[in-house]
Amino acid sequence: MAKLSLVCDFQELYRYLIDDFLINYCQRISKKDFKMKTESASHGKKGKREYLTDSKTKTLLDDLNRFFETRVEVKRIRNGEHQTLETLINEEALLFAKYLRGEAKLWVVPRVPGD
Repeated sequence: MAKLSLVCDFQELYRYLIDDFLINYCQRISKKDFKMKTESASHGKKGKREYLTDSKTKTLLDDLNRFFETRVEVKRIRNGEHQTLETLINEEALLFAKYLRGEAKLWVVPRVPGD
């Protein structure tokens, strides 16, 4: 049995952002954006599985990277009125790590976009 990680708990704070991104993305894809592949399943058996086409996979990854680069109206730790979503998540991980290492006496509820 796999042990649950504190990192998994931490990522839940931002899961709603990815869920929202993926729901919006999925509303813009169609059946033609998928391809069927035959691959090994188990014990020599073959099975079919659907995948996004290579071009649609690239589009998904490009869109996701752009999503992480969107600006959010949450102040950075050191300076600035806003930052990218990726920086916000990284800063929150840093603040939490400082608390766990005893370098900070308090970890305030994470800053999230829209607060």
